[in-house]
Amino acid sequence: MPRRPNRSGGGAKTNENGLSFEGRSDLRDAIEEHPDYELDYEERVINGQGEIVAEYFEKYGFYRDFLQPNEVDWKDYISSKLLPDSALLVGDTMHIIEKKYQETSGSVDEKLQTCEFKKQQYEKLLHPLGISVEYIYVFNDWFEQERYADVLDYIVEKNCHYYFDEIPLADIGL
Repeated sequence: MPRRPNRSGGGAKTNENGLSFEGRSDLRDAIEEHPDYELDYEERVINGQGEIVAEYFEKYGFYRDFLQPNEVDWKDYISSKLLPDSALLVGDTMHIIEKKYQETSGSVDEKLQTCEFKKQQYEKLLHPLGISVEYIYVFNDWFEQERYADVLDYIVEKNCHYYFDEIPLADIGL
């Protein structure tokens, strides 16, 4: 079984089948650049038929715009706030998306090994709402180096996910 996801496609196929991340772009940019989706002013993802298919949150907005209106006080479930780069609610699944972009060795290397703990913390927060959690990393090609093979295997072993430069739409329910 290959360790790394298939990177075939690109160009128009990438825009059609996935959310593409370039450089230091974030999920908001990837949605806004996709031809079949848009974000409205309330950060809801709208498809080409005008239907709301997901809700987008990031950092403190995850608490302010999602947990608080749903009457979930984070202090009742975890001891410290986690600030997601992006969170995308599709159906009853919250996709926590962390983008890691490196050009040199650094502190991010050890942060990759915290995916299981962070996923568990988000699961504690979202359990009262009946929402499941998928924890996803989006990497640039720096992380394709052989020196990351063990940590990439670990991420998968802990039921977390990773992609390089793009998240396939089908994998996040879009």
